Parts: sequence; C-alpha cells; structure tokens
Amino acid sequence: MKKYLLATALVALGSAPTLAADLAARPYTKAPALAAVYDWTGFYIGVNAGVGIGRDRFQHDWLGNGSVNSFYVSPQGGFGGGQVGYNWQTGSMLGPIVFGVEADIQGAGLSDDRTTFNEIGVLRNYSQKLDWFGTARGRIGIANGPVLSYVTAGFAYGNVKTNASASFGAITNTFSNERTAGGWVVGSGVEAALGGNWTGKIEYLYLNLGNRSDLATLGATTPIQTELRENIFRVGLNYRIGGRPYAPVAAANWAGFYLGGNFGSGTGRDRSTLSLPAVPIAQTFNLAPDGINGGVQAGYNWQAANWVFGLEADIQGSTQQDNKTCILACTPGLTVAYDATLPWFGTLRGRLGYSIGSTLFYATGGLAYGSVKTKINTASFVGPVTQSFEHTKAGWTAGAGIETPFTLLGLLGPNWTTKTEYLYVDLGSTSDNFIIGATPAMSTRSVTEHIFRTGINYHFNSPVVAKY
Repeated sequence: MKKYLLATALVALGSAPTLAADLAARPYTKAPALAAVYDWTGFYIGVNAGVGIGRDRFQHDWLGNGSVNSFYVSPQGGFGGGQVGYNWQTGSMLGPIVFGVEADIQGAGLSDDRTTFNEIGVLRNYSQKLDWFGTARGRIGIANGPVLSYVTAGFAYGNVKTNASASFGAITNTFSNERTAGGWVVGSGVEAALGGNWTGKIEYLYLNLGNRSDLATLGATTPIQTELRENIFRVGLNYRIGGRPYAPVAAANWAGFYLGGNFGSGTGRDRSTLSLPAVPIAQTFNLAPDGINGGVQAGYNWQAANWVFGLEADIQGSTQQDNKTCILACTPGLTVAYDATLPWFGTLRGRLGYSIGSTLFYATGGLAYGSVKTKINTASFVGPVTQSFEHTKAGWTAGAGIETPFTLLGLLGPNWTTKTEYLYVDLGSTSDNFIIGATPAMSTRSVTEHIFRTGINYHFNSPVVAKY
C-alpha cells in the first residue's frame, strides 16, 4: 500500500505545479492577447468511464491442516457513471488554489472467475465481482488558468460478491457472499477546459474496501480471508454550471523534438498456470506484481493547426513484484511459491492529439517490450529449491493522456511541459519447465500491466508565452 500512496502523491506533485505560463502560438505569429482569468469556482456535473483492476488477496486453508494457499483474484473490467461536485478557487503564494468536494457512483463489470485449483480429484474455484462502487471525496489542486492538477481522497464503498466451491467427484460444496463494503480512496488527476463550460479529466483512484474473513465449508469449515483493493483508471467530462465560458486561445506550438522523464505506478494481472501432468495437477491463477516505475522518454511532434502527430520512445526501471502467491499445499514440506517481477520495460509509440489552447489531449499506442522474471521456490522431499527464469518479451501498448505547461513556481521557462497518462501494456506469455522434487512441472505467465504515470518534457522550440 505504501507504494501506491507514494506513487499517487508523486504523480500529483509532478502534474500539479503548472503555475505560470502556457505554451502559445508558433514563434512566427504574434502572442495572443491576455485572456480573462479562468475561475474554477462553482457547481459541476458530469459523466465518467474507464477500466478497473482488483488486487484482492485471498488466503484459505481449505482442509484446516495449516496448508494455507495465498493467491490473488483480480476482478477486471469496464465501468461508467456520473459525478457531481463543487469547487472553491482562492489565491495564494503558489498561485490559484482550488478546493473541492465530489461524489460519484458507477455501475461496473469488474469480475474474475478464473482461479481454479485441480488437485488429484478435487476441483476448487474462487471468484469475485464488483458490480457497482462510489466515492465521496475532497479535492485540492493548483490551477494554471484552464488547467487544474489535483489530489483527492475520501470515502469509498461498493458491492462485492465472493464465491468459492470445491468438488469431490459428484459432491460439490459451495460458498457465496454478497455485501456492501466501505473503506477509503486516494488518487490524483488533471482536469482541463475544453471550451464553453465543458472540461475533461483523466484520473487514477486507489480504493481500499477493507478486509474480510468468512467461514466456508469446502473441505473443512475454515475462514476465507480476503483483502479488497481496486485500481481505477478513468476519464471524465464535466459541465460547469454558471461561471464564465472558456474561449481557447490559439493552439500552442507542439512541433519539434522533446526530451523528459517520468514516474508512476503499475499493477499487473498476469494470468498464470502450473501443471504437473504426471500427478495430475493443473492450477490456474493470477500473479499480480505491483510497484513503482520511472524512466526517460524522447519524442518528436508534427503539427497541422490544432492536430498533433508524434512518435515517442521511453524506457524505465520498475519495482513491480508479487512475492505473496503460494499455491499447491503450501505446507513446510510441500510448497510452490512465486516471486514474479517486471524489472524494466519500454515502449515505442505513435501519438495523435488535439491542442485546445495550451492543453494537448492525446491517444497513444504501439510497441512494448520488457524483462519478465519469475522465481519459483519449491519445497519437497529433496528440500527447498529456487529455480529462476528470465525472458525479454515484446508486445503492444495503448493509452491516453493530457500534456500541459510546467514552470515549477516560475523556476522553469516556457519550453517545459508536464503530462499525465495511462498505458495498458501486454507483453505476451512465457513458459518455463522446472522440477518439484523429482516431478516435472510447467508454469506459464501472460504479462499484462496497467501503468499510470506523470512526466515532464523539455521542448526544443521557442514558444511565445501567454499568461492567464
């Protein structure tokens, strides 16, 4: 959890201090006239949509003999809903500060029913679903005219359905529970004016809906312990009620080379299997590496009026890790425990964007590549053994983001920008053969990652400054 809090805070800080200046028109045109001060104060109402992924850790000693399985059920899917809120804008030494409150509710289709353990005549299955959720949050941000960078936190709640079953031949024992869980939420985002009274935003939220212990009779009557953790990536559209409509100034000059750095967080949902054909045993489960990533990027943009076309390459190190997954018996004498990491990854992407004043909204996609490491720690009659595997994999990525001016309390010039973006990364699958005692085994891992990050760029051009 500390990794998420640190990454979220730094994402917000990286995108927040856009205080003083906009990128403006091309050098060969006259700077646009000063615009009226943009004021975020007032009510707003809007809609949102996005994708969510759970990292819900289960622990279950289904036989009641001390052999506790530890694994992640990762509900994933889309959602959509609405929000309403109110902002107050006030001046400070840092510039315009915006305080706000916001409430939202969404219908969701986040589910995962793939976790199955098939162990010599016994078939166990675990599933979880989040079919709606909502939040009530405070927001605080720094405004740079029509761009607001903010952090947010508050109360979260949602409807969670948990199911488990164990089949012994023709006999099946089941467990089912549905409840409305409450907890807390923290996150960050960037919101920018689109024109008139409309604004658009990109946002990340981390929902902690608490822990739960339920008694289930699958083999023996024992607790199923679950941790409910959801990662939410979404875009939103708001309509400000009242206030001065926004008339965008001339599009900023995005053409040319740029170079920068980035920092953020990542969460994996790596569909995995373990099979021992000779026994027979077949397990399907999730590895869920999460952590912090950071690195550098370089790119080039071409511009036609407000449309921006670009290429960007980046590479970063990552601390993403899952060392909590333990399947099979997980007793001192028989263990299969995983340590799954993503040490580094990179992308080579095209970008297509539209500049509204000095704010660039863009979509991006292309090639992804990275290093996939899996350590499998086994214990059997031969004692503990660690077997390690490493692969460099290639796949694809797609995402979206917002890029805006960045001056860091006036210390940086008008050639600097900051961006906040979401990327989905698919690095394909790996397959590794190893030994448990004297029994051959095979493990597979399909690597998919959700990345939310912020970055700063230096543009090798000469924009004219236009202040709000």
